[in-house]
Amino acid sequence: MDGADDRYTKDGTTDIHGKPALKKNTGNWKACPYILVNECCERLAYYGMGTNLVNFMKDRLNQGNAEAANNITNWSGTCYATPLLGAFLADAYLGRYWTIFTFMIVYISGMTLLTMTASVKGLEPTCHDGVCHPTNFQKGMVFLSLYLVALGTGGIKPCVSSFGADQFDESDESERKNKTSFFNWFYFSINVGALIASSVLVYIQNNVGWGWGFGVPTVAMAIAVVTFFSGTRLYRHQKPGGSPITRILQVAVASLRKSGAKVPADKSLLYEVSEKESVIQGSRKLEYTDGFKFLDKAAVLTQDDKNHFDSWRLCTVTQVEELKSILRLLPIWASGIVFSAVYSQMGTMFVLQGNTLDPHIGPNFKLPAASLSIFDCISVIIWVPVYDRIIVPVARKFTGNQRGFTHLTRMGIGLLISVFSMLAAGILEVVRLRVVASHDMYDSDGYIPLSIFWQVPQYFIVGAAEVFKSVGQLEFFYDQAPDAMRSLCSALALTTVALGNYLSTVLVILVTKITTKDGKLGWIPENLNRGQLDYFFWLLAILSLVNFAVYLLIAKWYTYKKTTDVEIELV
Repeated sequence: MDGADDRYTKDGTTDIHGKPALKKNTGNWKACPYILVNECCERLAYYGMGTNLVNFMKDRLNQGNAEAANNITNWSGTCYATPLLGAFLADAYLGRYWTIFTFMIVYISGMTLLTMTASVKGLEPTCHDGVCHPTNFQKGMVFLSLYLVALGTGGIKPCVSSFGADQFDESDESERKNKTSFFNWFYFSINVGALIASSVLVYIQNNVGWGWGFGVPTVAMAIAVVTFFSGTRLYRHQKPGGSPITRILQVAVASLRKSGAKVPADKSLLYEVSEKESVIQGSRKLEYTDGFKFLDKAAVLTQDDKNHFDSWRLCTVTQVEELKSILRLLPIWASGIVFSAVYSQMGTMFVLQGNTLDPHIGPNFKLPAASLSIFDCISVIIWVPVYDRIIVPVARKFTGNQRGFTHLTRMGIGLLISVFSMLAAGILEVVRLRVVASHDMYDSDGYIPLSIFWQVPQYFIVGAAEVFKSVGQLEFFYDQAPDAMRSLCSALALTTVALGNYLSTVLVILVTKITTKDGKLGWIPENLNRGQLDYFFWLLAILSLVNFAVYLLIAKWYTYKKTTDVEIELV
């Protein structure tokens, strides 16, 4: 490109008006504060509502331990499944900016309704002598509000991280380096919001009331909206590339229709457009890679194709490689499910365990069990700068990799660390049960004479695992996704959280069913002092270790995508 064109980005991004994005006026770090503050406030709203939700279910909806835990994991799982819908709309039709805008309205509607269920007469359950008696209508309104939030977060969560990464031009070396740091600080901002939610908002919910406890997160969400739109003139936008599902289906159908075609030994003979950029809007061409060779038949050019072009019979190499990239991501994606099941224990079993421990700090102040998740947030807040400023530069000297570790190595370290979080939780539960036995407190409703702060190590270890696994996964799925499928692949990464929550639910149901046979109390009874919660933590530790071993095999097999790295011109 000539010198004049160097004023513009070369990755196909535009400004809000659809014109080529000027480098000096848009994107890079100048646009990121608005996105990071938006994410911080939105996560403050989400965690402010969700962190203590298990206790809301027990206190206001009068649910037992297992029922409340399963309702929370089901709802949380849905929050991480709906991003598939939002991502599809963003990649195919609306673009990331307008998808975020649309779903923010749904999100705020849900949070407003939830606040009303805790503060408005008729929607709020009636309570006598500390026991609440919600009607089916009131229960329905609570779940309606929660699942409106689940739908709203589905359009925001897969788009915000990708939208932030879009602010860095991949064709510019300095901006490309900044992108790795962006994902670290993006996760940092998430945990700043979560830290405030787990401390201040949980305190408000437990000591002031649920109306204020849910009202403050609603206000935080409103601040997130205002902050996001304040940066509109600075943002860079990737144009939606049309339905990714249609393109995937076209490759599958074309491969089947040409099942008898012979793939040429010279892969340069496979069909690809002659222009520098791909036929997929805003997407770079992808180079041919080995593997999934049956799909190559979709790009075999026959005489019939020369006479009559049919997109359901002939696909470009780039289109075929899009599908190959998705298929290669799936085993890596699956490895995150068990990790997410471990992570979900912070909102369920960790809290139930903490409810039995001594929460006193001095004679007058008690730390709610749900607030212990602040130590997960503090861990992340500590580990992100340590990783970004210390570990990466040191690792770079040994590996020669610009990122310090490859994405796959980083995620593998996180999976291994997660094993130790379950071991720490299990060891604490063994100690707790010994204290129960030594003080004969099996049927006591009081606190066990063991400080709740002994839970800090298990939360801190989960935070360390997140910095490696969760942040690495965010960047990995963005980096390895085809250009026109980045929201979809970010959503795919998030679904591991959904499936992890569902896995946790299934494990609780199975464990309860199996261990309560013949009238036994089981591992997770209402009175944990007579249970064996430690066995549940050992089970998760074993599953995590097996998952790590399988991941090592998957990582060795994985092939990174290859782009032609040509500049995308805008017309």
